[in-house]
Amino acid sequence: MTSSTTTTDATARTPRPVGWRWAPHWVLAFVILWPAPGYAEGVMVLGALAAIVHLVGARFRGGAQLLSAPAWALTSVLFFAYWLPQLISAVDSVDVGRALREALVDLRYLPFLWLVASAVATRRGRRITLGGLAVIVAVWTLDALCEVFFGTSPLFFGIDQLKQLISNRPMCTLEQVAAADRIGGVLGPCNLKLGIVLASLAPFALYWSGRRFGTAGWIVASAAIGIVLLFAGSRASWLTYGLVLLFSGWRLLGWRRLLIVFAAAAVVTVVVTLTSPLVQERVERTVTGLSAADQAGVDDALAGRTRIWGAALCMVRENPINGVGARGFREAFPQCDPHAGARAAWGDGPAFHAHQIVLEIGSETGLIGLLMWLAGVAMAWRAWRFASPAAREQARPAMLALAVTVFPLNTHLAFYSTFWGGFTLLLSALYAGSLLARVEPAQPDDGAVR
Repeated sequence: MTSSTTTTDATARTPRPVGWRWAPHWVLAFVILWPAPGYAEGVMVLGALAAIVHLVGARFRGGAQLLSAPAWALTSVLFFAYWLPQLISAVDSVDVGRALREALVDLRYLPFLWLVASAVATRRGRRITLGGLAVIVAVWTLDALCEVFFGTSPLFFGIDQLKQLISNRPMCTLEQVAAADRIGGVLGPCNLKLGIVLASLAPFALYWSGRRFGTAGWIVASAAIGIVLLFAGSRASWLTYGLVLLFSGWRLLGWRRLLIVFAAAAVVTVVVTLTSPLVQERVERTVTGLSAADQAGVDDALAGRTRIWGAALCMVRENPINGVGARGFREAFPQCDPHAGARAAWGDGPAFHAHQIVLEIGSETGLIGLLMWLAGVAMAWRAWRFASPAAREQARPAMLALAVTVFPLNTHLAFYSTFWGGFTLLLSALYAGSLLARVEPAQPDDGAVR
């Protein structure tokens, strides 16, 4: 009786913030709503507020029941490695007012990242969150395959009909639909990010398939996602997905069978290229660029990227300490445009961002930003290096997703934009939370993603 009373009193003295068991569902709701960015942003903000309210209500006690101390630390460090360069760059940005507002608004990410990390801090949470992400990728892939073969994404069609019912306006204008040069899947023809999103999220589906169904499951999942990426993906997403296949497949298949998979993928790519004008155009442009003898040919093949990168290097030279300000690239571009006055490969207007992570950080946040980002990378790597084999295994999907997303030898979306910045921070919190999860009693393996 005394022991029971003592236990009850101890529990009362260390209250557990109510509602954090629902963190996995909150994270999945945020991802599911990406086709409707406004609603996704609302879920993220509500999640951040809920995290703050729960922590304040518990007077910040019982934190170890949500996250381990190292997980609290790493999640916060990765956030500040992203956010502090943004704040420092705002001091003498090309648009100081906007830069400061953006930096202050982005503070909402910190409590949300704590919520995301807590979602994978337990075995149950990882099963729901990582398994749920795998299911989302599977559903979006099947939906995109419907668009490949039948010309319509059922999910986007449903979202568009609902939008017209509510506001009497479609999700995309006729001009955006006509200009789409690839399938958009659930995100639609006016938000052609499906390829890079699926490529970065693919580790969750591939690891889940491999653990559930073995080699056959991994091959089927990789083939389905790969076909979608040929029709939906940019060349950046093709490289991202190639890295995912390489690092997720070699441990499961071995090098010999993995080479066979890549050979089969090459054959499928050739067949699709010969039968699909959209894919053929992108492949031909890439081949032309690689064989071009002059800079103009390379720039055209890269959709004006070399011109953008030249402007980014100019910004680094002119503002080496803290850059032109996060999201200040478009305002600074005209002064650094190496071909001012000439029509750009992307059309009218300035480039919005550097399209390459190192150049984006260097041009917008300067040397200070680069050093802080590198410090974040070093801390993430140190945590991985000193983690136990079991911790690494349960964090492997999130680690690979984060690594291929920030892989520096590729082109990228804007990391300081709302969508891609939130996407990258989400992956960093999943990585920190799953790698440094609380120690729990061992249970028999049920085949779920850990």
